[in-house]
Amino acid sequence: MTTILSADGLIEIPEIFRKEDALQAGQTCDIERLGHGDYRVRITEPPSASQTKERIIDLLLRCPVKGFYTPTDRAETTDDLPTLNFVPVSLWVSWTP
Repeated sequence: MTTILSADGLIEIPEIFRKEDALQAGQTCDIERLGHGDYRVRITEPPSASQTKERIIDLLLRCPVKGFYTPTDRAETTDDLPTLNFVPVSLWVSWTP
């Protein structure tokens, strides 16, 4: 099967191969140059959902700073802010330098 190298350097794997091998967008692949004009492409297996979750949890547990987050006091509202008094536009004085 023949495919075309795009101007961006991308090679599209034909749809028939993508369906046969259940390839998904975003999967990574390894490309090995065997010789002049001869390449081998190997699709790497995507990580399973459980492996991804384990990695994220491990990353969070390795965080050196513990207890840095403190929840805000929910009793405080915008009603506690001081009232701003604005001057009406009709009272503005026209000033020219």
